[in-house]
Amino acid sequence: MVQSEVRTPWGLSISSVTRKRDSVLSSQDPPRSGGASFLKRRQLSKQINRSRDQQADSRGNVKMARLLDNLLLLSFGLTLKIRVMGYWSLVYGYCALCTGVALLRLGWNIILRPSTTFQWTVRETPPAACLNDTSLGTHCYVRIKESGLRFHYVAAGERGKPLMLFLHGFPEFWFSWRHQLREFKSEFRVVAVDMRGYGESDLPSSTESYRLDYLVTDIKDIVEYLGYNRCFLVGHDWGGIIAWLCAIHYPEMVTKLIVLNSPHPCVFTDYALHHPSQMLKSRYYFFFQLPYFPELMLSINDFKALKSLFTSRSTGISCKGRWFTTEDLEAYLHALSQPGALTGALNYFRNIFSVLPLSQSEVKSPVLLLWGERDAFLEQDMAEACRLYIRNHFRLNIISGASHWLQQDQPEIVNTLIWTFIKEGEGHKNYRNL
Repeated sequence: MVQSEVRTPWGLSISSVTRKRDSVLSSQDPPRSGGASFLKRRQLSKQINRSRDQQADSRGNVKMARLLDNLLLLSFGLTLKIRVMGYWSLVYGYCALCTGVALLRLGWNIILRPSTTFQWTVRETPPAACLNDTSLGTHCYVRIKESGLRFHYVAAGERGKPLMLFLHGFPEFWFSWRHQLREFKSEFRVVAVDMRGYGESDLPSSTESYRLDYLVTDIKDIVEYLGYNRCFLVGHDWGGIIAWLCAIHYPEMVTKLIVLNSPHPCVFTDYALHHPSQMLKSRYYFFFQLPYFPELMLSINDFKALKSLFTSRSTGISCKGRWFTTEDLEAYLHALSQPGALTGALNYFRNIFSVLPLSQSEVKSPVLLLWGERDAFLEQDMAEACRLYIRNHFRLNIISGASHWLQQDQPEIVNTLIWTFIKEGEGHKNYRNL
């Protein structure tokens, strides 16, 4: 049997064209039998492909997110390093500037007073009349077991009454609180401490021994040695800085905090960096970073610079009736002229830049901040800014016409404001047995 084949003009047979057409049709149209399973397989294939596409997109997004995170961390790290470098460049640059100014002053002193510039007298005998005044209290000593240091303090008032602890500033000693010792001993056990490196307290030789954490621990140890677990804490200037830190780190120890002319440490740091006028007033912070030279400048001409701090029109006590007597001034010079005394006092400043800014800053105790309007070293705007860090009652009183040495300049006003603050709220009588 012969099968005929018809060829097209292009050389293809009709039968081959038909077979190809049938094969194409069969690939496009599923057979009637088993069509449902074919559609399911087709849908599953589409879902698998879609899932693979989504996974690929997800992996791409993860890589992009990681890249962005790394870039952010890198930029943050670089910004932090730049800020740290800028901070220390500012510190050392300003220190160099202050050193240059001090050298010029020293040269001018040598020209004017060549025979007396490098003469000063160590006061061997203290002025007994004022320092041994029995109305101020009893001179006592305590040796702290942990640090091994011996601290001198003057105490008055009955034992067992609430403790009011006074912390002095630079360049002072316990005697700066003489007006408050007399005032508050009727209701409190009042204690004015010679802080580490000052007065008759021990004087560690190394700069490292004056770190802020050591200074704060000193106060905690003294409170516990005196037989108390809390106190009304009062601080001025550097004593104010330590008082702020005690309230931050040991809130359970501070019943109420009273600070005189000393801003919260975080306020001081932030304000000084953004206000050149305060940076200029705080130039001594930078000058005191130098070894030996600040001690020399404070000693020349028989401690003239120290005398001027308390007696000059620009920085000294402003109330005429409260000016230092000759005996008062000699009491200060006796304390600061002893060998190593100035170095101990200056070492407080030589540790300050390594701990700022603080990792903790909130104050949970009620706070009274008293501020002398004519403070030559600290701008008044910092006082109100302290409110940001206090999580309790805050009272601020600006005392008109008063200098930096507030508790000696306006003692009656200061004492009245302290009494008012103590008696409001919880009241001091709640703590008589502590």
